[in-house]
Amino acid sequence: MGVTTYTHETTTPVAPTRLFKALVVDSDNLVPKLMPQVVKNIETVEGDGGAGSIKKINFVEGGPIKYLKHKIHVVDDKNLVTKYSMIEGDGLGDKLESITYDIKFEAAGNGGCICKSITEYHTKGEYVLKEEEHSEGKNQGMELFKTVETYLLVNPSVYA
Repeated sequence: MGVTTYTHETTTPVAPTRLFKALVVDSDNLVPKLMPQVVKNIETVEGDGGAGSIKKINFVEGGPIKYLKHKIHVVDDKNLVTKYSMIEGDGLGDKLESITYDIKFEAAGNGGCICKSITEYHTKGEYVLKEEEHSEGKNQGMELFKTVETYLLVNPSVYA
């Protein structure tokens, strides 16, 4: 098994606490509401939603992915950090064991936020991850991020 690591930073005018609440704490409710054409629902299948829990994201029928399962490692609402791993589902294909995401939301000088992420791809056997495979996943993550960001900018009292 090999590990390929990527880091990414993005900035937003949204405050870090609001973004953390939306993307981490209440994502089970918010994501299906904002992206009903993609996500059918998100359910906690094991645990209470915090560290050690397993969440299942069910996608709408007809799409390339039916479901994904994430194991939650950390939800730290004081330091605005989350860490979780994709452990099952169509997104892993036959070449990945898991994908681990470590995300931190930091205050920016303008009242906004810098979102820092580290993504680790744990491959099966000798498989070497291609840049295009990472870019595809990153683009999907950024689509979700931008959708939530827009929602929070249009609704300044939500998660305030």
